[in-house]
Amino acid sequence: MMKILSYPLSVLHYLLYGGLLLLFHPIQWICIHFIGRKAHKAVVDFLTLILTKIMIVSANWVRFTIEVPLPDNVPLIFAPNHQSIYDIPPLIWYLRRYSVRFVGKKELGGGIPSITINLRNNGSVLIDRSRPQDAVPQLKEFGADLQAKRGAGLIFPEGTRSRNGVPRPFKIKGLQTIMEQMPDGYVVPVTINNSWKILKYGQFPLGIGNLISFYVHKPIKIEQDRIIEQIEEVEAKVKSMIDK
Repeated sequence: MMKILSYPLSVLHYLLYGGLLLLFHPIQWICIHFIGRKAHKAVVDFLTLILTKIMIVSANWVRFTIEVPLPDNVPLIFAPNHQSIYDIPPLIWYLRRYSVRFVGKKELGGGIPSITINLRNNGSVLIDRSRPQDAVPQLKEFGADLQAKRGAGLIFPEGTRSRNGVPRPFKIKGLQTIMEQMPDGYVVPVTINNSWKILKYGQFPLGIGNLISFYVHKPIKIEQDRIIEQIEEVEAKVKSMIDK
């Protein structure tokens, strides 16, 4: 019965979701070229708010919890598990005060309405996962920029999303490379639950009736002589709250 109901809800969801991405693409372009960075960020924040809220159309909703206040005016690197594309808008919206920039795969730079233009213009970095030797210099530069600007970044250490909710082992190198450039920074574990269930049938129909939860753990001050151990601690914290 739930799957049958999901068909009309999925059609409505995709019409709204796709329409918003198409609508906000030229608005972002105008902001980038004629108004400025602050206006562009405000538009992206508003878009991700709407994208987060309209998940209710497919009978899915979001709960976002931050364990303790995060430190201000320090470099931050968020390290969540990854379950679906629906992880992204809530992370941008609820962490909007930190102007989070992403480490993503290069395919996201291929012309996806609203998404590509944002990633290409907000200081995010897109890497070719088939050429890890090229990714290391990019990630070093990214981490150094976060350190210099007291900025915030986000990387999915699993490398790709889990399709069934079972977390993949962390790939240490990317997060390690960034943390090595952030001696004043903090790494922030984030646990995401149930967003994989939206795509449990594939792209269509969508899974419905799910609470998508985000839990931002207490940040960990980066210690340059303990980075590997700290990544293991981050991985343990992230996985400790993943629903079994």
